[in-house]
Amino acid sequence: MRVIFMGTPDFSVPTLTEIVSSGHEIVAVYTRAPKPAGRGQEERKSPVHLAAENFGIPVFTPKSLKGEAEQIIFASHGAELAIVVAYGLLLPKPILDAPELGCLNLHGSLLPRWRGAAPIQRAIMAGDTQTGVMVMQMDEGLDTGAVAVGEVIPIGPDMTAGELHDTMMRTGADLMGRALAALERGSLTFTPQVETGAVYAKKIEKTEARIDWSRPADEVHNHIRGLSPFPGAWFEVDLAGKSTRVKALRSTLGQGVGAPGTLLDNLTIACGTGAVRLTQVQREGKGAMDAATFLRGAGVLPTTVN
Repeated sequence: MRVIFMGTPDFSVPTLTEIVSSGHEIVAVYTRAPKPAGRGQEERKSPVHLAAENFGIPVFTPKSLKGEAEQIIFASHGAELAIVVAYGLLLPKPILDAPELGCLNLHGSLLPRWRGAAPIQRAIMAGDTQTGVMVMQMDEGLDTGAVAVGEVIPIGPDMTAGELHDTMMRTGADLMGRALAALERGSLTFTPQVETGAVYAKKIEKTEARIDWSRPADEVHNHIRGLSPFPGAWFEVDLAGKSTRVKALRSTLGQGVGAPGTLLDNLTIACGTGAVRLTQVQREGKGAMDAATFLRGAGVLPTTVN
């Protein structure tokens, strides 16, 4: 089939690779425009942009698809189908309607639960024990289109958002490959979503990242792993008389009782009920390190953290 691929981050690249290896003709790749990054603020192309160039596929980086000119260019590719994986721009109706077979989206949740921008993080933060990836037909709503196929993915008790992300992107690429094969055979069917159980996964805000030790231990643990590795849940601790921000990257439920924020032992910290043991952290200006390494370098710790 003649396909337009639309995606931006690392999450999208395995699906692009799967479509190429399946022999489909990708006539254009749409991705977000390069952005300044790093100390030199040089413009950096997205992972999808770089992958498309390696495959020799034409790349388009419009800032918006709402204008008539961009919609004419999109339609001129003559694609039968568009595949969308974490693209990051709104697709207006003329774009959705341009390909003969419409636009298929790979979404990282078991719809209708966790529609929206941050389904991976929100599922973990809510304490969900399973999630999944789904291929759906896009419409003008927010992840409301009919679903074709899906794959359930278990969420382990200490699994981080980063680990779930990597599992999802591999599983999702394979799922999209199977969906396209079924579509070619004429055997791909779609089931409308129900509204029962619909939950919105709002974008993660940096203001959410600070850890509230007064919450129950399971909620603190889910908060930490749901925000790992980015933006990283954090707390402050007094190190050598200086208040230092520390990101908690990995944790597990711990043992012990104390006032919220009390340091018990081996980076086990008391919560509103129960305790959380930090197993990997990152000090300001330092790399990620295990708890033992942090404790060796931190010196004498105070009795509480904030």
